[in-house]
Amino acid sequence: MRIKNGTLILVADGAKMLVYRNDGGVDDLDLKVLEHGEAEKLATHEQGSDTPGRTQASAGERRSSYEETDWQQQAEDEFARAAAGALEKCAAGSSGSDVVIAAAPRTLGTLRKYYGNQTKARLIGEIDKDLAHCVKQDVAAVVSSHGEG
Repeated sequence: MRIKNGTLILVADGAKMLVYRNDGGVDDLDLKVLEHGEAEKLATHEQGSDTPGRTQASAGERRSSYEETDWQQQAEDEFARAAAGALEKCAAGSSGSDVVIAAAPRTLGTLRKYYGNQTKARLIGEIDKDLAHCVKQDVAAVVSSHGEG
């Protein structure tokens, strides 16, 4: 993938995100961090403690329970929404810049629901790979080689 000067790159998973801007050329990426964030790590019992509710059918003796809430997944989804918002803010402040998103597959699926207008209009590529814990040189190598060969 050809990453021009000024291209914004969002790298995210369910708990960490970085927004980079390429200040280098197409052949020599120089990634600068514009935004970064990490989700607060809370144990499930700290996020919610209720047991699933129960219901009784209006006729008869049958009872059933509601599905248990996945508090960790809810926290990751909320973090993905915040990451998409941070990218949108950066895109709005960088006129004409392309956007690339690299995220863990599940996070990428969640992010897509929250893409803003600037992100949608400038998106040139998505990479379903978790690069959030990689150094920026590795991120640059994966992003620039994506889609080749």
